[in-house]
Amino acid sequence: MHPNSLIALLVGISVGVTILLVSYSLSKLKAEVPSEEREYMDPLPPLLRMTWPAITFLEYHFASRLPSSWLESAHKKLQETGVGYILNAEQYYAVRIFSTLVAFGLTLFCLNALHYSSPGLLVGITVLGNFYPRIWLNDVRKRREKEILKALPVYLDFITLAVEAGLNLTGAIKQAMDKGPPGALRNEFQMITRDLRAGVPRADALRRMENRLNMKAITSFVGTVIQAEKMGASVGAALRVQSQQRRTERFQRAEKLAMEAPVKLILPLIAFIFPVTFIVLAYPIVVKFMQEGML
Repeated sequence: MHPNSLIALLVGISVGVTILLVSYSLSKLKAEVPSEEREYMDPLPPLLRMTWPAITFLEYHFASRLPSSWLESAHKKLQETGVGYILNAEQYYAVRIFSTLVAFGLTLFCLNALHYSSPGLLVGITVLGNFYPRIWLNDVRKRREKEILKALPVYLDFITLAVEAGLNLTGAIKQAMDKGPPGALRNEFQMITRDLRAGVPRADALRRMENRLNMKAITSFVGTVIQAEKMGASVGAALRVQSQQRRTERFQRAEKLAMEAPVKLILPLIAFIFPVTFIVLAYPIVVKFMQEGML
């Protein structure tokens, strides 16, 4: 047998054995991953559902070994965004690892397909893939806060009317849940009623919502209700003040956005609208000069 053929045969056998060993090792590691109970969790988004086996694999073998301080910080962020009912802290870091690997693999494949070498681009997109879940989480939190601030005055109005009509605070919250708009704030009030049914004191249930949301408006609402109950003051009057204040703040936010709109329009005007306007106005003049031989 020719030496080159022998070397090629040995290389092929080595590659085949390596692939078999890696496949066997991955199958054994996959078998060690325990089955997950998602009965009390929210359904997964379509993209996560397709990649969930890989994410659970990374969670069990890698993300679960991260420092506890990292996991606690991630757990707090997930609770503040409402994503904590889709995935836990370990799964969040597993998603980041998976996103990093996918970004690296796709970028490397595209660069090789284009016969282009750019280590800086490869590193940059890989880092972006690692931080993309964090960026997405911050965006979800901002949208959720806007939704809660928009719905809070409506719920406070319903709770105030129910309390002034003679219901206690728990019954008023249930009435507000029935009449109020769906969304993140209704889900938070549902968790309060669930805690109350489980025997948690009302003040503690409200404090839990405050810690989950970490918003000044919610902190003010919770503090007002607890203080009014402790001091024996009228809860309805305190809630009415809170409702008026939240509604005033909502109008102020709308006015602020309206005043910011002209400033935000300056860049599109200068970059896009003004040049096109000048081109439309100057075109007939330039054509006329060209016809008369002046250009």
